[in-house]
Amino acid sequence: MSTAAPVAAAGIPWGFAEIFVISQTALPALLYLPGSQAFRLPIRFSAFAISLIAFAWYQLAAPSMPRPRMHPWVLAVLSLLGLMLLHPQTVTLTAGMAQIGVYLAVIAPLFWAPHFVKSPEQMARLFWILLLCSGANAVVGVLQVYDPARWLPQEFSRVVTQSTIGLGAVTYVGANGQQIVRPPGLFDTPGAVAGPAMFAALLGLIFTVSPIPFWKRALSLVLAGCGFGAIYLSQVRISLVVAVLMLAVYGMVLFRQGRSARSSKFGLLAVGVLIISFSLALTVGGASVAERFKTLFADDPLAVYQQARGAQLKYTFAELLYQYPFGAGLGRWGMAAGYFGSSDPNIPPIWAEIQFTGWMIDGGVLLIGLYLGALITTARSQFNLARLAHYPRLGTCAAVVLASGLGPAIMIISFTPFVAQIGIQYWFLAGALHGVACRDGVQDA
Repeated sequence: MSTAAPVAAAGIPWGFAEIFVISQTALPALLYLPGSQAFRLPIRFSAFAISLIAFAWYQLAAPSMPRPRMHPWVLAVLSLLGLMLLHPQTVTLTAGMAQIGVYLAVIAPLFWAPHFVKSPEQMARLFWILLLCSGANAVVGVLQVYDPARWLPQEFSRVVTQSTIGLGAVTYVGANGQQIVRPPGLFDTPGAVAGPAMFAALLGLIFTVSPIPFWKRALSLVLAGCGFGAIYLSQVRISLVVAVLMLAVYGMVLFRQGRSARSSKFGLLAVGVLIISFSLALTVGGASVAERFKTLFADDPLAVYQQARGAQLKYTFAELLYQYPFGAGLGRWGMAAGYFGSSDPNIPPIWAEIQFTGWMIDGGVLLIGLYLGALITTARSQFNLARLAHYPRLGTCAAVVLASGLGPAIMIISFTPFVAQIGIQYWFLAGALHGVACRDGVQDA
């Protein structure tokens, strides 16, 4: 990945960190198998449970380490959620505990990951594993469009299939008039491949311009192209926007580090892959794909957002803010409401499509402020680490983590990343980087 951090990391044995990264793709991929819908809850929970198990180890046996700068912020978030259990409109104790459990599982890697990731070389290996996992997801997503009979899962999420419109809302007409279901990748929800595809695109391009063996650079380039292709074919516009911003941030950090030649090479390669993968996506997706992404430029960005998730953001700050300024109680949205919610008409579930809405429901403006504080502090710390000229290997890792973390941070306006696995990945990489910095003798800047 860098001149001083080879991907092989031959002298570092595999451990829990590597297994954890693989598990975050392998466990949800079980839903790709026939007959798995009957076990959807335990399968989905397993990806979160492994983080909670590691957190329990951290509490019981982990040696002490310097705390990261965002530590007070995330503790305040968890403390506030604990208080929200006492909210009179928390649905049930079970639903409230389930909601807190999801938040804790997502944040927990910040606490335990530093104990398992010990060097820039190990970080590079984790990035490589993440690329392979995300890339496999993207490759399957592309194949699901080219050969749906063979590659699409036999069963989709019942949340989709049992809705009033079924798969109609996630289906479009391809170049040859065929019906195309937005590819789920190694999951059971149409369009879900767009998330891992963003990271396949970013990490693939990063490794392509790195001094590693040719076959790894070639494979990285293919996976990057499949990442963009999967985004185009899934028609998830926000994923394309976020992926481009992630690439731009990484390129700018390279430039700030004094590696202008690599920054230029990275930028030119990114533009080329964006264009070529779009052209290839059109051969199967046809005009539907072209029209979908053309809307990004048909009007100003705010108008485009307003037509998509803007109404949910407006609802959050124009209605929920005044109805529930200090939160509406726990267990009223998301998985907690779906699996453990109450039928009490006085405490109905509240629909949340974006993270701001979820935060407003769970803890009001205070939770929004605290979580935003944690994200801003995290980004600032990573940016400062990336600028450390005397620690080039650490700086390289920090640049990748900063760019990768930008995705979930931006998606709070269009999705709920911090109650999902993409949030687990965010805090895992943040915690891993902190562990490497501590062992290099550098406190989070």
